[in-house]
Amino acid sequence: MGGIPNQRNFYVYIMSNLAGITYVGMTNDIARRVSEHKRGALPGFARRHGTKKLVYYEEFQYVEDAIAREKQIKSWRKEKKRALIRELNPKWDDLSAGWFEEQGR
Repeated sequence: MGGIPNQRNFYVYIMSNLAGITYVGMTNDIARRVSEHKRGALPGFARRHGTKKLVYYEEFQYVEDAIAREKQIKSWRKEKKRALIRELNPKWDDLSAGWFEEQGR
């Protein structure tokens, strides 16, 4: 997945904490949104559970597709979400590692 993705598209992403609790979201600026998670700037579930590690994301050209995919993933049981993450990120690495050091964030 490499460097920071293109900001002109839409993203469905999954953040996790050390206990494996996940948060599914959608954004048009994944770097900004991940930074907000890491800083604890998002109120509610994300802040309460400390979901600060980007473990999965998908990129979409159209917002309608991203919204539909977010709803689909949110409707899944915990184990199905975990299987999706393991498929592309078996070690649950932080996919945003190195994004913010490069930008001085």
